[in-house]
Amino acid sequence: MPVPTQSIRLNSRVADMQPSATLAMSARAEEMRRQGHPVVALSAGEPDFDTPDPISEAGINAIEEGFTHYTENTGTLELREAICQKFEDDNGLNYSPEQVVCSNGAKQSLALAIHVLADEGDEVLVPAPHWVSYPEMTRFAGAEPVIVPTGVEDQYRLSPAALDEALTDRTRVVILCSPSNPTGSVYPPDELAALADVLRDYDDVFVISDEIYEHVRFDAEHRSFASFPGMSDRTVTINGFSKAYAMTGWRLGYMAAPQPIADAASKIQSQFTSAPSSISQKAGVAALNMDSEPVEDMVAAFRRRRDHVLEHLRSIDGVRCPTPEGAFYLYPDLSDFFGLDTPDGETIENSTDLCFYLLEEHNVALVPGDAFNGPNGLRLSYASSMEDLKTALKRIENGLTALQ
Repeated sequence: MPVPTQSIRLNSRVADMQPSATLAMSARAEEMRRQGHPVVALSAGEPDFDTPDPISEAGINAIEEGFTHYTENTGTLELREAICQKFEDDNGLNYSPEQVVCSNGAKQSLALAIHVLADEGDEVLVPAPHWVSYPEMTRFAGAEPVIVPTGVEDQYRLSPAALDEALTDRTRVVILCSPSNPTGSVYPPDELAALADVLRDYDDVFVISDEIYEHVRFDAEHRSFASFPGMSDRTVTINGFSKAYAMTGWRLGYMAAPQPIADAASKIQSQFTSAPSSISQKAGVAALNMDSEPVEDMVAAFRRRRDHVLEHLRSIDGVRCPTPEGAFYLYPDLSDFFGLDTPDGETIENSTDLCFYLLEEHNVALVPGDAFNGPNGLRLSYASSMEDLKTALKRIENGLTALQ
């Protein structure tokens, strides 16, 4: 006799976990498309470019040559050596291959790092607006996320004073993301140095530095947090191939960390997933060794899109939006529209209401700021064609100006 689904007991941490708002909004947009609605989705964080040919060819060659079996748990030595060379060339960091753990995407690398470092009763500081998964991963590890708000006036960057105020004797981890998902902000080196100065007084606090958007930057310098004096032994650097190389479906990311952390992450991975795809690893080696022109062309296209979207949004009364210096997101502050009524008489109380209004009435999918603990804004991804962006922007303008 089947067990009634409502009586199935789940792990309490799974039951309490919130689903990804970005994936949920993308799913709702796709459902509306199937129903015949002409939805333009600006909700997903995925480049609309194909994977560059040298990378794809390396994957094809791996299949044809029979490189389709298990690899070392932490990734092939070839890939880890290439990653170490990348860190030396791009970031001035010296890691051994034993300090690198390759995983099924940067998301898994982040989850491993949080679960290795954060224990029951620990606090993990998360500047907001933040990527949706940081707090959920933290709670699943048994620790408590502590949200540290930033605003449009701060360019959505954590200040040293705010960091110092938020640190307690329970703080175990600080998560930094630069360039940022969801805001596109990039911490300049002097601001990162100031954060490092604060953290030097807290010997037991580690930093997880999410640098997955490192190569998607406009007029901004990237500096790895581990490169600051005294920080390499207290930083886990997260990176991967999805964003810069248009390899989202290949599922390949990595971390570099002090040896005890890398060893612990490897142990967890060995019991949960084992190594990432052998084929993807060969493609990753090709990505790190290929000419940079395809990446530069993609970033140039993102810059053009950013400039167009930013100009249009700023022309709408009530919209405030700092200039994002990286990634492919804008995070406009739309709080001036809260409390206004739609033409149907429904009141827009918050960012979630606004996003569902724009989706249901104007066929544009965005992600509400409530999902990022940045309730005054929303995330708009410009990783879409210019044609789609122009269509979406006109619909957004019509939707916002119709509120009263």
